[in-house]
Amino acid sequence: MKTRPRRALSLFLLCLGLAGLSLEALGEDAREPYDDFYCTTCHGADGRGNVGVQAPRLAGMEPWYLRRQLEKFRDGRRGTHPQDVEGRAMRPMATPLSDDSIDALVNWVGSWPQAAVAKTVVGDVDAGRRWYAGCSACHGADASGNQALGAPALAGQNDWYLLTQLRNFRLGYRGRHRADSEGATMAAAAQTLPDEQALVDVIAYLNTLAPPDTVAAGAANRHTQLQGN
Repeated sequence: MKTRPRRALSLFLLCLGLAGLSLEALGEDAREPYDDFYCTTCHGADGRGNVGVQAPRLAGMEPWYLRRQLEKFRDGRRGTHPQDVEGRAMRPMATPLSDDSIDALVNWVGSWPQAAVAKTVVGDVDAGRRWYAGCSACHGADASGNQALGAPALAGQNDWYLLTQLRNFRLGYRGRHRADSEGATMAAAAQTLPDEQALVDVIAYLNTLAPPDTVAAGAANRHTQLQGN
């Protein structure tokens, strides 16, 4: 029972230190530019995530989804519930970001090679496949995501992170802000999973799916945008 409070303290101290660095870099004039590119401190030098601070894989995350989550953290639509320990740790990192800073961060992260992650969650894959049938309408049969529905790719993401977020949605720690429509949809969907074992089984099934090549897709999209300009 003491693990979560200790993690909360560790994450708080880490964020306090990073926020302090940002404020120090800002100096007395908050309009002065400073370096926003410290994501690797928590998310890893190669962007594959860090289970110690529950920081998910960024290398390979869809640019549109990363941008949306940074905006939600910054604007208070995510990371404000007292029990969302990891979200509350992330929010101070996003709060100072401008729209231009977010664009720069998304482009920077989008240039990282896609990172494979270790599989740590073990469950009943067949049961997970049955439970996932209800998720596929938004996230796709192959869990590659659907931007039109605001549903990110699930295949290839850190399984421990997905499990934590499913718990948060199910318990009401995430997706309850009135301006977070995608979160509300996901919070309702998580209620269809009856217990902890069902959450574990869904994640175990997702571990069997190949991750989408979001890096190649992002590069293709940027190429198309350049040609259109």
